[in-house]
Amino acid sequence: MNDQSFWYPLDNAAKIFPAITNDEVTSVFRISVVLLHKIHIKSLFAAVRTIEKRFPYYRVCLKKGFFWYYLESAYFLTPVVVDDKMPCRRFEKESQLMRVLVADNRISVEFSHLLTDGGGALEYFKTLLTLYFQNRDIEIKRPLSVIDISENPDPEEFEDAYNRFFKENIPVNTRRPRAFHLPYSLSIKPRLKVLSARVSTAALKEKASEKGVNITVYLTSVYLYAMQQLYEDPSIPRRKKKTGKLSIQIPVNLRNLYPSKSMRNFSLFVLPEIDCGLGHYSFDEILKTVYHQMQLETDRKLVSKILSRNVGSERKILIRTIPLFLKNSVLRINHRTMGCNQYSGVLSNMGVLVFPPEIQEHIESVMVIPPPPNKMIKAGCGIIGYKDRISVTFVNITRSRELEKHFFRFLTKEHIPVTINYTRNYHDEYL
Repeated sequence: MNDQSFWYPLDNAAKIFPAITNDEVTSVFRISVVLLHKIHIKSLFAAVRTIEKRFPYYRVCLKKGFFWYYLESAYFLTPVVVDDKMPCRRFEKESQLMRVLVADNRISVEFSHLLTDGGGALEYFKTLLTLYFQNRDIEIKRPLSVIDISENPDPEEFEDAYNRFFKENIPVNTRRPRAFHLPYSLSIKPRLKVLSARVSTAALKEKASEKGVNITVYLTSVYLYAMQQLYEDPSIPRRKKKTGKLSIQIPVNLRNLYPSKSMRNFSLFVLPEIDCGLGHYSFDEILKTVYHQMQLETDRKLVSKILSRNVGSERKILIRTIPLFLKNSVLRINHRTMGCNQYSGVLSNMGVLVFPPEIQEHIESVMVIPPPPNKMIKAGCGIIGYKDRISVTFVNITRSRELEKHFFRFLTKEHIPVTINYTRNYHDEYL
């Protein structure tokens, strides 16, 4: 399949993005690594060119049909560009939907969610970095669990796994009530602000272990606790507190639940929540609530309900026969009323990035920047671990950074070391 032209429809998760993407809501995310030496450009170029044929499903561009968008194989080369602009920028029309960026000692990859989720992007990134270091004549003694570039792609890597694991006749998931959102005004364009901190993995694990939860549950609870502080702030007008429901959207990698090798999107979301209308929650109460809700919502039977709702709707004959220009309008309305309307923020944990010692000694840190949020959600958080540090990165399009302050202040009060290592305000830089 990688030696000839091909096309395939967007997977179930990707179908929404052409309808909602614009210059600000780009649906693009970034993974970065900072090395202890300056990037050797020739070695990086060689690595990018070498692995292109092994990842043909990422060498595509978006095309527009009468009923649906689709992805078509492209013959242009993967862009390798200087990293001197705002991160997570929108891809141009009919251009490739991923890019590699370089700045001094930092290598980044950016992917459109039209192509894949964090799981697929991480596999590409690990393969790219491994080959880069091999090009630098670094001998890797212990094999690394990366994709073998000498093999042809497995046909399963191309699949829309949502459709494969969809089951008929399962009751659909119920619609959730409207959630509370950040009450702050938007920044002036370009709005995006990025703030990243390194958190001690050992200290965070110890605190989470004391409470009997994992790191994702712990940090989600911190996020909800910070949002509760904003909701309870007496200076916030009551008209911005029409609902007391606080909910955080957390992507779940379905490859951990289903046997799929798909390199496209294969994630769903859980939405742990609290209702401030019932009164103030202590942190321990939030922890308990989040823990049990996530245990319940990641149960395979309940995941099947979400798959049934998402995939089942696109299979309806009426939906399939609606022209694309009308379908886009319906998708935008559904995204607002049944999507971002139902959660207060996003927390995406991409897990721990592991390399053999021969590579680790050349890497200083890693970071993930989640997609820029829309005007309703206004902020989001991306998490990735490496060695003894966890990188926690917030994106924010408001004039306030109260959310980030409450979040990191809580961690420091719990004696978890936090170091702010990256902060950018792109409006100030573009003045």
